[in-house]
Amino acid sequence: MKVAALKAPGGLDKILIEEREKPSPKAGEILVRVRASSLNFHDFAVVAGMIRCPDGRIPMSDGAGVVEAVGEGVTRFKVGDEVLSTFFPNWEAGGPTLPRLLGVPGDGADGFAAEYVAMPATAFTRLPRGWSLKQAATLPCAALTAWRALFVEAKIKPGSIVLTQGTGGVSIFALQLAKAAGATVISTSSSPEKLEKLKALGADHLINYKETADWGAAAMAATGGRGVDAVVEIGGSGTMPQSIVACTIGGHISLIGVLAGIAGEVPTALAMSKNVCIQGLTVGSRQDQEDMVAAIDANPFEPIIDSTFPLEGIAAAFAHQMSQKHFGKICLEF
Repeated sequence: MKVAALKAPGGLDKILIEEREKPSPKAGEILVRVRASSLNFHDFAVVAGMIRCPDGRIPMSDGAGVVEAVGEGVTRFKVGDEVLSTFFPNWEAGGPTLPRLLGVPGDGADGFAAEYVAMPATAFTRLPRGWSLKQAATLPCAALTAWRALFVEAKIKPGSIVLTQGTGGVSIFALQLAKAAGATVISTSSSPEKLEKLKALGADHLINYKETADWGAAAMAATGGRGVDAVVEIGGSGTMPQSIVACTIGGHISLIGVLAGIAGEVPTALAMSKNVCIQGLTVGSRQDQEDMVAAIDANPFEPIIDSTFPLEGIAAAFAHQMSQKHFGKICLEF
């Protein structure tokens, strides 16, 4: 079978297309013919060498495909079923623990840049009804992060106000999921063109953070002084002060990225006086994913896919991701 393998210490020029032996499913495992994957920042961190992995690691945390064989004792799936991977294959339900956060495909174990994988059946869920394998492959990391941030932790409901930052995969999914749930969404970006695209997806209020440095106050003003209930925080220390300003009393900030800084000053007195909850968050459990898939079935939408590359074009796909010219998810299809 064909795979993309990363040679240590990493770099786009260190991703090689190789032939490896097709795996066979052991007891409790399924053999999946992988048809699609999608790029996340985590995957870029792996291939760029920011996350160190063993020589020859197969990258990509997200995957969707068709079951070709089942191992002894498997009853969850049968041959011919379409399946979707989970980011944390050891995290079935409940809260995060260290053992549950180990074994991430493409990082702690070989991932989905391969034509075939053999993995435990418990590491997969079904797809949303009517979604293609490529569409479904956008969900396990980015969409589930947004889902857990909004519905598991912040517990938004119809009428809640959500603030999203930028136009990355998590932020766009947060916008789509929040709108499907009847929430109001305030979206920020530095690009007028991308702001228009966010508006087309349903964003109720738009803020250009390059033109409006105090965008937290602008978000507060957009709510009539009430403040936002939930922030999907992708910037980290560089944007956290404005997110706190934007929050309502008792608001929730899901810290899922540090693109604007890994350390810095935070207005702790303001956070305390507002009773704001700031929670670090990394994706979610298989149960969270099953709940998200059921919610998409009930309130259908389509993921935004920017572009698609073949497995042999994986380095070009990451180069496109680095350019930051994309809007929506970048996929691999093979």
